[in-house]
Amino acid sequence: MSNENDDATQLGSIGRHMSKPQQPGNPQARPAFQAPSLPTHPQEQDGDEEGTVLSTHNATPSRPTRPTVPMAQPMQAQPTRSAPTQQPLPQSQSAPVMATRQFPQTTAPSVKPAQPAMASSMMSAPQADITEFHELFAQLVGNVSQVVVGKEQPIRQCATAMIVGGHILLEDNPGTGKTQLARGLANSIDMSFKRIQFTPDLLPSDVVGVTYYDQKNGEFEYREGPIFASIVLADEINRASPKTQSALLEVMEEQKVTVDGETHAVPQPFMVIATQNPIEQLGTYKLPEAQMDRFLIKTTIGYPSHDVSVNILKQVNVTDRASTVHAVLTGNDVLRMRAISETVRLDDAIIEYIVRLVEATRHNERIQVGSSMRGALALTRCARVWAASSNRGYVVPDDVKQLAVAVLAHRITLTAEATFAGSTPEQMIEQILNEVPSPTVGATA
Repeated sequence: MSNENDDATQLGSIGRHMSKPQQPGNPQARPAFQAPSLPTHPQEQDGDEEGTVLSTHNATPSRPTRPTVPMAQPMQAQPTRSAPTQQPLPQSQSAPVMATRQFPQTTAPSVKPAQPAMASSMMSAPQADITEFHELFAQLVGNVSQVVVGKEQPIRQCATAMIVGGHILLEDNPGTGKTQLARGLANSIDMSFKRIQFTPDLLPSDVVGVTYYDQKNGEFEYREGPIFASIVLADEINRASPKTQSALLEVMEEQKVTVDGETHAVPQPFMVIATQNPIEQLGTYKLPEAQMDRFLIKTTIGYPSHDVSVNILKQVNVTDRASTVHAVLTGNDVLRMRAISETVRLDDAIIEYIVRLVEATRHNERIQVGSSMRGALALTRCARVWAASSNRGYVVPDDVKQLAVAVLAHRITLTAEATFAGSTPEQMIEQILNEVPSPTVGATA
């Protein structure tokens, strides 16, 4: 009877890999190829039942202690049985470990017992601040979705850019809701909003402001331009001359304006939403590469689906949908969400993956100018916000993949041969995503 129980205990402890039983007097002996995350159960020689085998595989915490176990073994069994609840804590409270490659197939039997620990770390409850971020982000996206119906992806991208502190370039055909999206986002946040209609005769002083002489006070005073607002809509930005477009370069990068040698800071948070049409290029000025690189995200809205179009026509009496929504967040809420996003965990494998994506744009024979380091920083910051909006305190490779096209496509320049062949920057980024291997999510042994 004692030999049969010993065999059952050994099979449960070593995963049916060793045929030689362990000595009861040697508790330090461990079987070969055993995963470090599994606790080592002591040998029970008297009165052992099948519960020992089940406790090894299923980690049943409610198994009572057998009264027939020798006195020297319970002192060693107690600290080892509490290891499953203490061992994952030093690594991370909510983030799994990223690995660039998985374990070989030959070690699969020893890795299987560690899978429940990996699943428990990924399914653990997020922190309170991440949950708060997720709720505020959902309120903002849901409020703007009442203005631009059925376009959750571009709305989430615009909200991400605002929280990061970047700028959005909306490029789409006329009548797709670019201006409505910008106004709906501005009305959803209790902050100042200004709109600038870019035309060929617009001057830089009409954007940043001008210094004038006040005859009543007998001194020069500075009059702020419409750029001094938390959300600025630059409508049809490619209609203005390059001289006027360059007036936005400093404020979009450094969050300040210099006029007549004096520097003036813009209010925080600050965001520029620019729109332009890909058609009707007569009388327009193409944005230079330096200004394109200052936009955090470039995205399109696209036409609505059939069902959404029918619902919009049923509400034909609503002429201005942006005026129907009210503010659900404040400027302080946006700044707090920005601070929360900075605490989202970034694994080294994720950072390595982002760098490889950016470097792939610089060594592609069909790309003349690759992405700058500003593009890598933008992708990293957006990925953290995207992860927090999904109620996660850590970044996964899918967060990077969903944002790579919107963040990197407008930062590259294709060769003349690739452009003549009909390739687009978005297609090249998609190709790079397929070629560069992404890290896998898993638990380390």
